Amino acid sequence: MNLIQYVDASGERAVGAVENGTAQIVRNAGSVYALAQEALARRLSLGALIAEKGLGETLDRAAILAEGRMLSPIDHPDPAHLYLTGTGLTHLGSAATRDAMHKATGEKAAEMTDSMKMFRMGLEGGKPAAGERGVQPEWFYKGNGYSLVNPGHPIPSPGFALDAGEEPEIAGIYLIDANGQPRRLGFALANEFSDHVTERINYLYLAHSKLRAASIGPELRLGDLPAHIEGTSRIWRDGKVLWEKPFLSGEDNMSHAIANLEYHHFKYDLFCQPGDVHVHMFGTATLSFADGITTGPGDIFEIEEIQFGAPLRNPVRVEDERPVIIGTLY
Repeated sequence: MNLIQYVDASGERAVGAVENGTAQIVRNAGSVYALAQEALARRLSLGALIAEKGLGETLDRAAILAEGRMLSPIDHPDPAHLYLTGTGLTHLGSAATRDAMHKATGEKAAEMTDSMKMFRMGLEGGKPAAGERGVQPEWFYKGNGYSLVNPGHPIPSPGFALDAGEEPEIAGIYLIDANGQPRRLGFALANEFSDHVTERINYLYLAHSKLRAASIGPELRLGDLPAHIEGTSRIWRDGKVLWEKPFLSGEDNMSHAIANLEYHHFKYDLFCQPGDVHVHMFGTATLSFADGITTGPGDIFEIEEIQFGAPLRNPVRVEDERPVIIGTLY
């Protein structure tokens, strides 16, 4: 079962369940967050709670998306309590582009870059045996709920950005329960939008390059992550495909186990505060930037994988740079 959130014809929030390609409204449900909190309080699974509430009328997902009424499949009543984070160098082959970026900055070919060292650490220790602790991955912070863009809506690229590039990924979706325990709700497609030109200037600019918006969904896939995920990432320009390439994910195509990535995120008490939501992105090995693509205003990113339902589409919007004015309070 997949879940969607949307705004109905009367302007009210609603939740839909998608099974076998058919979407139906979940009765008496205004948000996935509220459903999850109720499920926790009543010690039910999300699936069991939805079955109890029952399903209503059939929904037209395509129309909801076309009309701009689709919401992210998870959000938080207070966006500041939703974390957007991620890991890199987690997929087989994911070091190639990063390594090339470092070599472009002048490092000697004979030297192993920090990216390649990190990648090899993952290959050697990212999938530990039961009861053992694996190596920690690269980790980055992207923002909070204010940085999360609804499916179909424009992804803003700030005026000071040097690049506006997609990263097709899978995100784990989590809610922290009353005891500070992370509870995984499921997984969603994600566009971990980044500035690769800024990152290429110097690897220490990685943190700056990741402080961008992101989009997930449109659907939240309940259950475990498939071991093999094979989707397609595209860029559309003026109604034609500018670039297209398959992307792989799932543990069969990764150097880290999902459980290892989850442990190294949630080992910090900061990320285990009751009621918080976490959208944690697991990385990719596929970038249009690696193929020399430079995107521009109006280009449309499209990420699809049949196991995750409807594709995730977002156009690029380049924003004017706002002035930074520092006030004083003496």
